[in-house]
Amino acid sequence: MRPTVRFLAPLVLLTAAVLAGCGGRQDVAAPAPGGGAGCEVAADTRLSIATGNTGGVYYVLGGRFGELITADTGGRLKATAAETGASVQNIQQLGTGTHQVAFSLADSAADAVNGTGAFNGTKQPIAALGRIYPNYTQLVARVDSGITSAADLRGKRVSTGSPKSGTEVIAQRVLTAAGLDPARDVVAQRLDIASSIDGMKVGALDAMFFSGGLPTPNITDLFTSMNGRVKLIDTAAQLDAMRQVNPVYQVATIAGSTYPGAVDTPTVVVPNLLLVPADMDPAVACVLTRSLYQHRDDLVKTNPAARDIQLDTARDTAPVPLHPGAARALDTLGAK
Repeated sequence: MRPTVRFLAPLVLLTAAVLAGCGGRQDVAAPAPGGGAGCEVAADTRLSIATGNTGGVYYVLGGRFGELITADTGGRLKATAAETGASVQNIQQLGTGTHQVAFSLADSAADAVNGTGAFNGTKQPIAALGRIYPNYTQLVARVDSGITSAADLRGKRVSTGSPKSGTEVIAQRVLTAAGLDPARDVVAQRLDIASSIDGMKVGALDAMFFSGGLPTPNITDLFTSMNGRVKLIDTAAQLDAMRQVNPVYQVATIAGSTYPGAVDTPTVVVPNLLLVPADMDPAVACVLTRSLYQHRDDLVKTNPAARDIQLDTARDTAPVPLHPGAARALDTLGAK
């Protein structure tokens, strides 16, 4: 006999039929389509996927991922994407039960399991379904601002990203690594990507940060609309100082072909993780992980950033533990 679902015990009740742990045991239903190898889901469940701003890659990929999960399970798992402020908020809301799956930057996730940074001494009980694609630190400046490096942001009007976002974490660390005090040396504005783009277009901002996959749709719009009046800023010089805070940071190049009129620009990058509560039912975690990696090519059609969702790096989530259900799925998929 298959076990009933013990799903997200500390989370809020989404519906009476969803989380058996919050309202007693449920009768075991037939296995959902797309199961196998210990990935059978025993009860209908709704899942909310915490993503990011609507103009970012998290939201685009999260929406398609939700559709794929729902289709794979014949609707047994019904997953939908939710717009959020991104990484830090996503992790916090995993703990409150607002969402059951979350995209996050690996540095924010590391802070969460260690209880550091924005998590202020409170370790978060999270686990990873896998490492996915990298986020590129996209520091974009108006050409007429005179900004040519991160250090040139002193005294400038800069969007540092949505409150409690991974962009905000990285923006503050880039500024600090460049010798600036984020609270005093720049005129910081905590704006989502849509508001940041608008501010750049009308001249209310001199520069903006966004941490995202490539291409980020809203930044494509900015480069297209501004037609040579914005440029990417190299942040590679900040890498060594940022690695002292978290060794997860690396440098990669944003190809000039990514955005109209851009040139090849080295920048700080950080991997993304797909997170769930540590106590998620292993069968559910298994199904989610199988869907993610089996449908990688479908996700690439949604946004090219998904090209870097690879089985070879799926287990590289430390210090965030890999969920046992995810490990089971990766075993069956032949991940290293």
